[in-house]
Amino acid sequence: MKTYTIIGGVNGVGKSSLTGVLRSELTDLGSVIDVDKLTASLGGDKLAGGKAAIRKIESCLEKGVCFTQETTLSGQRTERTIRAAKEAGYQIRLYYVGLDSTQESLARIRNRVAKGGHNIPAEDVLRRFEKRFSDLARILPYCDTAVFYDNNNGFVEVAEYQNGQLLLKGSYRPQWIVDLAGYLEQL
Repeated sequence: MKTYTIIGGVNGVGKSSLTGVLRSELTDLGSVIDVDKLTASLGGDKLAGGKAAIRKIESCLEKGVCFTQETTLSGQRTERTIRAAKEAGYQIRLYYVGLDSTQESLARIRNRVAKGGHNIPAEDVLRRFEKRFSDLARILPYCDTAVFYDNNNGFVEVAEYQNGQLLLKGSYRPQWIVDLAGYLEQL
């Protein structure tokens, strides 16, 4: 089965770490497309990294192979990719990672930079954090499956989305998942 897997979340929440975990558990991730890694491989040129990611996605869609994309969901590109994948017969799978605060995301980004990783401007993180629920709500209807993880202290599965409803799992309830559930109920 052709699968388009989306690893989503605001910058600094642990998308790449979750991708590593999922690689050890799943056999159908296919080509993993991470615009930050592509940008780094192209000397830090964000425009070139974005174009390279788009070319890789388009190539996967043309070939009909499984692929995975790490994304903040903040632009329109992911929604366009989802629609194209749906039209091509793909199953759409979302794994979303969340944290309760922008401060935690920013601290993780600072730690990543201190270790030689890439930086994200704080204003970008703040903007994406503020609109994360609306970005999610825009793509959830397209997803065949969606699983939500909190990454406050390791990945803990806290919810899944089925039949248009967010179903909380377990007894651990980080504030962000409670807030997301309330947001989605208001739509």
